Amino acid sequence: MRLEIFCLIWLDANSNAKDTRDTEQELRSIINHLKKFQDVKQCQKFIEERSKNDRITIIVSGQFGQEIVPAIHKLRQVISIYVYCFDIVLNKQWADKFAKIKAVVNKLDDLITRIKADHRI
Repeated sequence: MRLEIFCLIWLDANSNAKDTRDTEQELRSIINHLKKFQDVKQCQKFIEERSKNDRITIIVSGQFGQEIVPAIHKLRQVISIYVYCFDIVLNKQWADKFAKIKAVVNKLDDLITRIKADHRI
């Protein structure tokens, strides 16, 4: 029997910005396997190629989220999605249609708090 592998994916054009580095360290303390993408197609390909036994949590920007979430939402390995964006109201309009989206937030602290709570850490 194969163990479940937990993986955290961060898809955001700005995921390499300086202010996200501290957040990245904190996220690694929650789920050690963190993979960052700045390209929707590469990210989608990575997710689709993962084993169905893997468990993937995704952080996505509002812009990229609208593009990738409809394509990956039904995949068994995707267990939760968090939208990190500037405009919560605008992004909740599309995000509310997807049950695996656990939160739409605009502050990194709120993002970390939600992921920790959902993963009971």
